[in-house]
Amino acid sequence: MRLRRRDDAAARAALYGVAVQIRRPVWWGGVLPTILVPAVVGFVAVGGSAFTSKVMTGFRPLDWLGVLFLLVGPVSLVFRRANRPVALAVTAAATVTWFLLGYAFGPVFLPLLVVLASTIVGGYRRAAYPIIAGTFLVLLVYHLLRTGGDPAIWSGSAFWLAVVVAVIAGSEGFRARRERAAQTAATLAETERRRGMQERLRIAQELHDVLGHHVSLINVQAGVALYLMDDDPEQARTALAAIKQSSKDLLREMRSTLGVLRAVDEAPPHHPVPGIDRLDALAAEVRAAGLPVELEINGEPRDLPPSVDLAAYRIVQEALTNVRRHAGDATASVQLTYDADGLTVQVDDDGAGPTARPGEAGGGNGIPGMRERATALGGSMEAGPRPGRGFRVRAQLPASRIDAAGEKP
Repeated sequence: MRLRRRDDAAARAALYGVAVQIRRPVWWGGVLPTILVPAVVGFVAVGGSAFTSKVMTGFRPLDWLGVLFLLVGPVSLVFRRANRPVALAVTAAATVTWFLLGYAFGPVFLPLLVVLASTIVGGYRRAAYPIIAGTFLVLLVYHLLRTGGDPAIWSGSAFWLAVVVAVIAGSEGFRARRERAAQTAATLAETERRRGMQERLRIAQELHDVLGHHVSLINVQAGVALYLMDDDPEQARTALAAIKQSSKDLLREMRSTLGVLRAVDEAPPHHPVPGIDRLDALAAEVRAAGLPVELEINGEPRDLPPSVDLAAYRIVQEALTNVRRHAGDATASVQLTYDADGLTVQVDDDGAGPTARPGEAGGGNGIPGMRERATALGGSMEAGPRPGRGFRVRAQLPASRIDAAGEKP
């Protein structure tokens, strides 16, 4: 009954497209490293030792016990991912025991060398070095005692020491290269994460500016419509039409901005990114909301990078939104000045509202957001009360976008 229920659950998961995650054992690393490599190593060790036991005389012939010790290394190689130092220690003990039992010299070292390389590559150097050094010394002493100090033992030992050193050097090089690759991948992932965070912050700033501007217009026009609904229906109708247009523009800009996050729009946006060329429409919206605005352009207009163009538009938009919110009965003027260094944006008002605007002495993100836009491009921004009456926002934007290091891209 339980098996049937599990089968039914698996069938339902497959039917609805739910991925069933099978938990694999910790020692499993795939068919090639877990099955094929140990099988090849075991075949070479057993086959080579069987050949040498027939060729070399004076040694114990290969029997089932010898085969058992020869297979300890490949079996340890299969389960090495569970505990690499233990696998190396077991293989080393089996190798030493092989010689102590008197079997012939052959490729019995192959499993030990492969497990040694796997242990070092896996990062267990502190455990691998003492185990292999102890194994080498034990075998050296054993052969010296067995042969009575034959000088030929030293030459053979030097050869195998060179082999062990070569295996260690190759394994260390591979491990270092893999760690560098992992560090590089981690650095790239962190860079992408920070870039994503910066993009989300930029989009949040865009949403703040868009919502602040259009909702402020809608609020003003709604108040006008309610006030004039009975006495001047025609003017109230005009205010409602302005609300409709502002809400339409708000929805369009929000969809364009959120589409970057949702990544659902396959086609390019139908409306261009707002820039200086849309300041006339922005001024018209603000005038329709009851705030007189004058727009003045000085110098020779020229094309600017999209980031600078957008920043100039958003700074003017946010500054005019703050005028409507805080300046009371006021008029505003917008001045754009093109010069050799870039573009200067200045928004003045003559309102009698509070001298402190959001982001200066009180709460809000208006002025900090404008300042962040300017400084992110390598420019600067100042905001504060004008002498006598009103408030001024002045931003200087470079002619080309400058990155955080101060170099042009």
